[in-house]
Amino acid sequence: MKLLIANGHLIDPAEGQNSGKNILIEDGRVAAWLGHGDPVPEGAEVFDASGMIVAPGFIDLHVHLREPGQEHKETIATGTAAAVAGGWTSVCPMPNTNPINDNAAITRYMIEQAERAGLANVFPIGAITKESTGTELAEMGEMKAAGAVAVSDDGRPVPNAGMMRRAMEYAKDFELPVVDHCEDKSLSSGGVMHEGKLSLLLGLKGMPALAEELDAVRDIILAKETGAHIHIAHISTRGAIEAVRRAKAEGVRVTCEVAPHHFTLTDRAVEGYDTNTKMSPPLRSEEHLEALLEAIKDGTIDAIATDHAPHHADEKALEYDRAPMGITGLETGVGLAFSELVHKGVIDLVRLVELCAANPARIFRIPERGTLKIGSIADVTILDPQFEWTYRNADSRSKSRNSPFDGRTFHGAAVATVVGGRIVYQKKGIG
Repeated sequence: MKLLIANGHLIDPAEGQNSGKNILIEDGRVAAWLGHGDPVPEGAEVFDASGMIVAPGFIDLHVHLREPGQEHKETIATGTAAAVAGGWTSVCPMPNTNPINDNAAITRYMIEQAERAGLANVFPIGAITKESTGTELAEMGEMKAAGAVAVSDDGRPVPNAGMMRRAMEYAKDFELPVVDHCEDKSLSSGGVMHEGKLSLLLGLKGMPALAEELDAVRDIILAKETGAHIHIAHISTRGAIEAVRRAKAEGVRVTCEVAPHHFTLTDRAVEGYDTNTKMSPPLRSEEHLEALLEAIKDGTIDAIATDHAPHHADEKALEYDRAPMGITGLETGVGLAFSELVHKGVIDLVRLVELCAANPARIFRIPERGTLKIGSIADVTILDPQFEWTYRNADSRSKSRNSPFDGRTFHGAAVATVVGGRIVYQKKGIG
């Protein structure tokens, strides 16, 4: 099988490429970079990428695919369908399934289901502790051998510093990043939105920024002590960002990601009590959003990750206090990055590709991804920075519809997605 992605502009930060190239793909790998005027190789299918950016496949470091155990919300097949429609060639699902992904059998099951679906690659994140209870370490080595690329207890962060220290020491032996949802539950328990003036006015219990910041500082100190790699999930506060910035300057092995909703919306979105604005960490105030934008711009933030968290419509239809946390994000993440970051001059296209492809592959040490160098696996995200489109919940490929961006028009999109040399998604009329 041959595919020629012709007339596009290649951006590959890992290879220092930012120029017009044709990309020839054979048998699932990048075979050659050609000039725009070179003849079309015999037998090659041609995708015309005129006016488009050709980038290494985007990798989402933080999603929830719900399978096994919560298939009424999402399955691996529907989740990966949403992923490729949003431009993500690979996704890393959190372990909060039922049962918890705390052993090699579940890790393998998730990968096998993804292979059966034949859409996005799935690189699972295993649990830090058995059943994510924070009391006994999970078998990290076995999960890594089965295909896990990191460990996390996700929304049930390890509360005990001694256990977290042992987890980091153990994970370091296997070169596994430890991913933490930084939240001191003793400060945030029962909260449903950002703690501040607005939470008081709305009569909703708040989740203070301090809850995230204390846990982030603890993790950074432990990473410095152990030499382990700590990855801060969905960073959302000024204080946590400042802690990461200082730690990086000191040489601590720390990376972090930001979710698109956190650099787009503030807690004012909660005023209508729409449960599709309820998430953890919560939407923060304007000062925190501004700090996120600055950290994206200056390189403190390493990656954009959607924290795609599908829920059934009946669950989200409950009162704000009772509805579950989380929104879908796989199909809107790239559009938000274009609309809020690129077209507003916060970052350029090279930085966008770093945040969504090159850096994620480096952070989770995913081999042969994050680049389109010759010989690498041909996962490709094709972008049209000028494409205008409107997202509709009703048209989502996800099994759930809990997005606050229903009806929003975006400027810029992933218009085609190639996984292993196969075009698995393309917008109508593209290519």
